[in-house]
Amino acid sequence: MADSYLGPSPLLKPSSLYTFPFTFSPFSGSPRSLSFSFMASNCSSARHCNCSSTSSSTTHQPSILVFSGGTAFNGVVEELKNLTTRVAHVLPVSDDGGSTAEIVRVLGGPAVGDIRSRCLRLSDQSTSEARAVRILLGHRLPLDPRRAKSEWYEIVEGSHKLWQDVSKPYRETIRAFLAYFQDQILRRSDERFCFSNGSIGNFFFAGARIFFQSLDAAIFLFSRVSEIPAESFVLPVISTNERLTLGCELSDGTVIRGQNEISHPTHGSMQPIDKDASSAPALPSRIKRIFYMSSEGSNLLHEVFPTVNPTVLEQLRSVDCIVFGMGSLFTSICPSLVLLGVGETISSQSCPKVLLLNGSHDRETSGLSASCFVTAITDALNRTYGDPHNCLKNPPNKYVNTLLVPKNGQIPVDIESLASQGIFNVVTVDSFHDSKVGVLFDPKSLIQALSNLLTDERA
Repeated sequence: MADSYLGPSPLLKPSSLYTFPFTFSPFSGSPRSLSFSFMASNCSSARHCNCSSTSSSTTHQPSILVFSGGTAFNGVVEELKNLTTRVAHVLPVSDDGGSTAEIVRVLGGPAVGDIRSRCLRLSDQSTSEARAVRILLGHRLPLDPRRAKSEWYEIVEGSHKLWQDVSKPYRETIRAFLAYFQDQILRRSDERFCFSNGSIGNFFFAGARIFFQSLDAAIFLFSRVSEIPAESFVLPVISTNERLTLGCELSDGTVIRGQNEISHPTHGSMQPIDKDASSAPALPSRIKRIFYMSSEGSNLLHEVFPTVNPTVLEQLRSVDCIVFGMGSLFTSICPSLVLLGVGETISSQSCPKVLLLNGSHDRETSGLSASCFVTAITDALNRTYGDPHNCLKNPPNKYVNTLLVPKNGQIPVDIESLASQGIFNVVTVDSFHDSKVGVLFDPKSLIQALSNLLTDERA
């Protein structure tokens, strides 16, 4: 890491690090001003990404809450908009890989990579400026550290070609937080920041979070800049400004610290993560449970118990459907389920509770069947292997009552075992094969299956 540090840019002017525009106009060009102080104060109480009221044209749409990570479910987000935009996306804040890892290492705070990724997928693309902002915030710097730092300075100084179709109000708003991020890095002279493969969206997000001292305010600002639909929510499962570390206990008693070490070990590399199941050595035994670990002090194996974001529980109580998305079962889905109050709330709802089964095995789920996925979700929500005073005893069908399964998937669908868990509604959905990650749901077919399920529920 140290070799990647090239020193401060001679072109950055100190005054640019502290200049914050207090208004900006939306992509449509119509005049509308937003005060940053208003956003910070209101979003800290609202605890979600968008404070606008839901329009009457969307009130007939079904409301869905999705537990997912920042990658796998992204492939169907665009298609989901055709069914409904009344979606609460609940995401973990414990990612410790790639660009996110470097930000957390130097500046601390929660991981924002999964949240940034979902916000970009939900962002507006209706105008050339909206597309330009999405491309800018989705841009990654080169892997070579010197080239990465050079390009970063072009972006933060406003001379990079990525700014070409971004109007001055938006450009200056985004640049202000990128410059603030740069300022925070320079203030930590004892830590040398590596820009290799860095995400501009992550840098913007981190700058906004530190400036406002609020993850919620940063999500709100990002959602306004990227024009996320007003009735869509991007919710961190834990609303915090602190660093969170994920841990897992294996069946043989082994404890592994860190999301990436569990799922996709990188050994500190800044290379893009290879999520092919064959790219990482198998775990010595199956994962028994997921939990949170201390990030501070000398005892880093100490278990901690963060509090769930209250807005997640509020949304769970009101939605028409709860979805457990496909993706990394133990490191993307379960971190949102093990928190006190989540199992209690889901079990009390009578709506469809849908598991989207993965199409392929990965390092976390090697050898698991469909009923094993259900068991893992049940154990996480019941907190089966945690504090016995906080454990629940709910059966699997209190949490999952429907499985959507990709056609020709690798995960065995053990119908009899599912039936013994009280799950009888198993629907096969068209799929396609991706050369890198294996069998995936066909987005149109998946959303149509969800639509059919919700229509039957309302009938």
